Amino acid sequence: MRGGGQSVSPAGVPHNQIKASYYRVPKAVLGPLVMAKDPLAEAGLHFDELNKLRVLEPDVSQKTIALKEECEDFVDEIGQFQKIVGGLIELVDELAKEAETEKMKAIGARNLLKSVEKQREAQQQQLQALIVEKKMQLERYRIEYEALQKVEAEQSEFIDQFILQK
Repeated sequence: MRGGGQSVSPAGVPHNQIKASYYRVPKAVLGPLVMAKDPLAEAGLHFDELNKLRVLEPDVSQKTIALKEECEDFVDEIGQFQKIVGGLIELVDELAKEAETEKMKAIGARNLLKSVEKQREAQQQQLQALIVEKKMQLERYRIEYEALQKVEAEQSEFIDQFILQK
């Protein structure tokens, strides 16, 4: 206490000169005198539920906190969504790799089939050429057979005439 028994604040100002809002007293306790004219509210300063001095109005502060919580929830949901999408992308990538593998197998099988088909065509052409060759050889043998039959008939006739003349 200073001079004459008067109580003073830590800043050295007599208590009777300090405004009631300095002591963090709820507005309901201060009564209608403070509520009628609050210089801190006019200056944009407000007390929260813990009687801490704030720059934002209480309802704006509550809305800000609610928005922050909504944003955190949204970020969590986006994170979950990204995990789900990441898993889906991995699954689609695996399926794409499997599809590509099956596609390569199918292309290989098709190429093998074409190769076998070409081999069969070549083999068929070779067999047809062999058939033509054998037919020509058969025709030569038939002609040679006919000629030999003619020679045999002539020789038989000669032998018969030779036997009759003796």
